[in-house]
Amino acid sequence: QVQLQESGPGLVKPSQTLSLTCTVSGASITTSYYYWSWIRQPPGKDMEWMGAIGYDGVRYYNPSLERHTSISRDTSKNQFSLMLNSVTPEDTAVYFCGRGVDLTDPLKGLNDWGKGTLVTVSS
Repeated sequence: QVQLQESGPGLVKPSQTLSLTCTVSGASITTSYYYWSWIRQPPGKDMEWMGAIGYDGVRYYNPSLERHTSISRDTSKNQFSLMLNSVTPEDTAVYFCGRGVDLTDPLKGLNDWGKGTLVTVSS
């Protein structure tokens, strides 16, 4: 059974870069035809799909976040990562990583989720 675990700092200062890593066990991130996503939920708001990296390394981004977001992977460690630059307090959220097979509806297409990690943007 696949397991996903988010890790990274819980506090980031405004204008800095938020960096998170998702460590995957029980499955390879290169296995066809899975997509590995980042999702966030700000306090009191809906879930927001941020982007994904496919089994083949192709990246997909939410157009509203693409300018500030970068997703990468390390296949030797079976990890994928999120970088969100120039953060503001509005980027405070619980960040999740997830696995799915369908990016047509990226949130509904997720079958497996990490537990999430709270990141607060504050000086």
